[in-house]
This record gives sequence, C-alpha cells and structure tokens, in this order.
Amino acid sequence: MGVLMSIRYTIDKERRLVVTIGQGCVSPAEIRNLRNQALSDPGFDREFNEIVDFRAVTLLDMNGQQVRELAETEIFSPNSKIALVSPNPGTFGTGRMYGIYNEMSKARSKFYAFYDLPSALKWLGLNDLDLPISAA
Repeated sequence: MGVLMSIRYTIDKERRLVVTIGQGCVSPAEIRNLRNQALSDPGFDREFNEIVDFRAVTLLDMNGQQVRELAETEIFSPNSKIALVSPNPGTFGTGRMYGIYNEMSKARSKFYAFYDLPSALKWLGLNDLDLPISAA
C-alpha cells in the first residue's frame, strides 16, 4: 500500500487550471516534491492558473525562510494567477507571507490568499469548480 500524501494535484486542461489540494500537516518537502512531479507531468503548462485548496490543512509546517525559498522558486509564469484558499488564520497568514516574498522575487506570479473558495474562484474568473468532499 502506498503512502498517503497530504498534498496532491490534478490538471484541468479545459479550464487551464492546476488544482492542488492539501489536508492535515503539509511540509515544504511535500510541496517541493509535488512541484517537481508537476514540472515533469506532460499535462502541466506553466501558463495555467492554480487554485490551492488548503481548507483541510491544519498546519503548514514551515518557517519563514522555507516560505521564502518556495516563493522564490519559479514554477508558474508571471501571467499565471495562483489562489490559495484557507479559513485557518495560521495557514492564511503563511500564504500571505508567501505572496509577499513571491512579489519581491524574480519568480513572480499573481498570488492571492483567500479565506473562502467562492472569492478565490471569482478572482480566477471561474464560475464553479467541483472539489472533492474531503477538501472541505
């Protein structure tokens, strides 16, 4: 039996969207591994947008330096919009920190953190998106 990952992604080519879903405790190593997996995925396009659904994440286990390193690592284009969704104040705050570091980096993309999914979808220009029940 395989190891249960606390973070995974799917690619919606029709919507030109990467959907990343996390749950429980998420570490920088898991995020780096997921990014490497996506970059080698033939369906991945760095011009796509991304929604990061962290509504079920209880802890982002990383310090400020690790957040900065992730934010400075280029994966999406400067034209891409990345929306993080988390009602958890700690996870939301880490997302805001990521956004600030990303804005100051050469790897910049349009990043914004949201407390709720409808606001994130609206910002991405999406009317709806069916996300798994486990992510809520």
